[in-house]
Amino acid sequence: MNMSRYVGSKWTKTVAIRKQPFLAPYVPETSRMTKLSLRTQLLKYRMVYVKPEFGMHGNGVMRVEKVEQGYRYQLGNSVKTYKEFDSLYKGITAAKKRGRYLVQKGIHLLKHNGRRFDLRVMAQLTPSKRWITTGIIGRVAAKHKIVTNYHSGGQILTAEKLLQPHTGKVQPKLELLSKLGVVAGQAMGRSFPGVRMIGLDVALDQTLNPWVLEVNTSPDPHIFRKHPNPQIYRSIMKLIRTNRRS
Repeated sequence: MNMSRYVGSKWTKTVAIRKQPFLAPYVPETSRMTKLSLRTQLLKYRMVYVKPEFGMHGNGVMRVEKVEQGYRYQLGNSVKTYKEFDSLYKGITAAKKRGRYLVQKGIHLLKHNGRRFDLRVMAQLTPSKRWITTGIIGRVAAKHKIVTNYHSGGQILTAEKLLQPHTGKVQPKLELLSKLGVVAGQAMGRSFPGVRMIGLDVALDQTLNPWVLEVNTSPDPHIFRKHPNPQIYRSIMKLIRTNRRS
């Protein structure tokens, strides 16, 4: 049984896709977290995400902001405010689990009924060794949550439904997302031979510019069960089975 290769480090995956000239402009600035990198990005962007280099389902992700009264971070439903940067850094260091963390430019996500959403783009390698995008679906964060993961109480909706209120140009957006999936798949396949499927987490900012937040090499195909077009889920599963056999 030949499964798709799993790559755990968010850092090495970010490096791999940033090397690709087409993808690079769509990847938010990301660095390994140090006191200096956190301070630098906060001064530059005012809002950043701090996340474990190894982690799943949005666990351990913190939203960190520079606000009028100083600094603030949110982890799960817990929000803490600090006057000084040094106290903030101490607080984050105490809250984080063991292991390395990354700091990433914060993207202010578009919202659906007041809740943040992002999109999952599924791309897979065909038996003829060609990368194709097989599905795009939307994930809406649970109330007051900063992560959109279904496992954290998020809701699954079609990309069309989520984009419709924000733009009359839904189709060109979906085509761009589809291309991002294909090119990211090719980049990952080059850097990590044996990767046969990826799930891109893509955020759209207020100007509808897409940002690739993360690449998953063992994306959950079952969220596509909730897509109103059953053919999408069937095609995804068929390719997974074919790749297992080959």
